[in-house]
Amino acid sequence: MITGRIQGEYRANTGSRQGRTGRTTRPTISARSAAAAAGLFVAWWALRPGRIRRLHALVERSEIFVSFSLGKHIASKHLGTSTSIGEPKISCIRTIGAMEWRDVKEWQTWLRTGVVLLSGLVLLREAYEKTSRLRNNKEGSKAIEKQSLSVLRPRTRGVESLIGNTPMIEIKSLSKFTGCKIYAKLELMNPAGSAKDRVALAIIRANEKMGRIRPHQGDLLLEGTSGSTGISFAVLANALGYTAHICLPDDTSPEKMQLLRSLGAELEPVRPASIVDPKQYTNAARLAAQRINEDPNDPRRAIFADQFENDFNWRIHYNSTGPEIWRQSEGDVDVFINGSGTGGTIAGVSRYLKEKAPETKIILADPQGSGLANRVNYGVMYDRVEKEGTRRRHQVDTLVEGIGLNRLTWNFQQAEDYIDEAIRVSDDEALKMAKFLCVNDGLFWGSSSAINCVAALKTALKLGPGKKIVVIACDSGARHLSKFWKKAADIPNDIGLDDILA
Repeated sequence: MITGRIQGEYRANTGSRQGRTGRTTRPTISARSAAAAAGLFVAWWALRPGRIRRLHALVERSEIFVSFSLGKHIASKHLGTSTSIGEPKISCIRTIGAMEWRDVKEWQTWLRTGVVLLSGLVLLREAYEKTSRLRNNKEGSKAIEKQSLSVLRPRTRGVESLIGNTPMIEIKSLSKFTGCKIYAKLELMNPAGSAKDRVALAIIRANEKMGRIRPHQGDLLLEGTSGSTGISFAVLANALGYTAHICLPDDTSPEKMQLLRSLGAELEPVRPASIVDPKQYTNAARLAAQRINEDPNDPRRAIFADQFENDFNWRIHYNSTGPEIWRQSEGDVDVFINGSGTGGTIAGVSRYLKEKAPETKIILADPQGSGLANRVNYGVMYDRVEKEGTRRRHQVDTLVEGIGLNRLTWNFQQAEDYIDEAIRVSDDEALKMAKFLCVNDGLFWGSSSAINCVAALKTALKLGPGKKIVVIACDSGARHLSKFWKKAADIPNDIGLDDILA
């Protein structure tokens, strides 16, 4: 898109045109130049002295002055209106005619001179404008070439330099339906496909500065994750000279596991368990890092990223994601909506936006089975699925991956004072929204993004038209094919927003 825009500007500035064949042609001669050249030719052909003398001789030989276009006028002017003309009068006419012809020749000379001067001025102006246009085109071409190089120049600092500065787009279907402006910050366009790229890079760089890990020395990055954080660590580990070791629930979607294996990460699947269980995936990663660091015979170093409790998590979003949203929305955000996995994104962004505009409304989008919505709305971390005997699959009983918890994390605690409201979103609503966005907007997004959009739809209808709402598009649907999108794909294509709200 950037390349096409730059090429279009270049063609517009250089004046090139394309015919039906699509070939670029040179600019044609201008109408003013053609008119000036035609004027010079007419002046030379019709008004040159030889042609005037021949016309004068023809009139003298005819003896009938009246036949000439000026003859009748001359006769009536000097001899009256009588049509009887004798020889004396003919002689008089000849004398007067000679005088008139001198006037005519003088007039024609002035006319010829005027036409020549006018045509010359037109040609001079055309030449000046053409020279100026060529000079401007040359300068413009250099500027566009410089701009295109700055936009398209290959990144030289590696894949990590592509993290952040993600675009923000309007979700047109939701905006049209609600009368609000609903935008999505496309965090899924980070190189590893999610906002977790920011967090992973921040944690790695911080530990490098503290001397806890060294690149290209066999050191390990360990994390417990059921979402996209493991993929971010796997990508950056390859790019920066480390090995990623990921502990994750054994019911994580097959495509995520396959992607992690393809990226070369070491996987340690564990059964879902409570956070107090030492074998829970987060605790398993912590213990693995501890064993490596305490082994005197192991030269490697290892860090446990600890994304849920790591202070660098929310701070990187405060320092980057929040300011980006503020700039991209031109300092005009009425509502910011996001879910909470670790709590880092909503904590960092909400704090930044509230500092810039305290009236900004912060809303938590929470999936079914999570206790965070009740925590925000009622101050109690509890969900009905926590009743004895009701939990079927996981601590958070939902198809949605990556967001929703039944415990407080350090990063989420940094957000609590800034969150105004929480909206509970069911799996059914999320599935329908994902299919609707795919069919109507061409947005193939994952479960977390769908949750945020359902909350945005409900909020827009509640607040009324004219509001500017920003959500985070967290992940692509490609990572949810075997679970979430397996069910979403069965929803009819004619699904409407009214069906989602029903």
